Amino acid sequence: MRRLVVGAAIVIAFYLLLAYVALPAVWAHYERQPDLANHPMVTKTARGIPGDPLNVGLVGAREDVIRAMHASGWYPADPITLRSSIDIIGSVMLDRPYDKAPVSPLFYEGRREDLAYEMPVGSSAKQRHHVRLWKVLETGAEQRPVWLGSATFDQRVGFSEYTGQVTHDIAPDIDAERDYFSNSLTRAGMVEVIYQVSGVGPTLNGRNGEGSRYYTDGEIRMLTLVHGGQRRSEPPRMLASPPLIQAKDSAWQGVKNALGG
Repeated sequence: MRRLVVGAAIVIAFYLLLAYVALPAVWAHYERQPDLANHPMVTKTARGIPGDPLNVGLVGAREDVIRAMHASGWYPADPITLRSSIDIIGSVMLDRPYDKAPVSPLFYEGRREDLAYEMPVGSSAKQRHHVRLWKVLETGAEQRPVWLGSATFDQRVGFSEYTGQVTHDIAPDIDAERDYFSNSLTRAGMVEVIYQVSGVGPTLNGRNGEGSRYYTDGEIRMLTLVHGGQRRSEPPRMLASPPLIQAKDSAWQGVKNALGG
């Protein structure tokens, strides 16, 4: 009987902790953009294979996004055509610049990306930072459009594990690329407010649509952009995540360090 009472007490305590502490904290994490809660957090390839997870977000009109990306040194990717396909092959094979090299399409909720940008590294298209962006909400919590995106770093050219086609292999630490993307816009004075919302969740051994491995704490970095391209001289305002999310992020960083990530 005593064991039953103790067991019941533990179950009740766990329920109270979950119902009145943990879950409200997670919802508080989402409530900055509550309309994102039912949206998927992973893209798909044209074949329907899960692709890159979403890890960045922008708040602002399309014109604000374009101005912010231009001011931050990002190049709009060329559409995929016969000419651009030949040009990117020549860039990789002959080690020559192609700042606007096309990116393969990914799909979110059945739509290919609305915007795609890249920032070249080195003298060819072998390595580059790149991001795909989708407008997900016409009006978010700030009464402005909300965009979600996938920022990754192409570290080398290889072959897809799933299709055998020639493709780029992304660097596994997509949180580092999330940081690079947000820092580039922040340095350019294009960001007013920064906060997080829940993404795909902590992932140690994810695989994208080409078979590239990735790991992430599963958070999306949201950047509220300045209006009309007016550069901001002071640092952006940082909105803290709920304590539960901060504890999770600290634990994740410990796991990542232990694994040498």
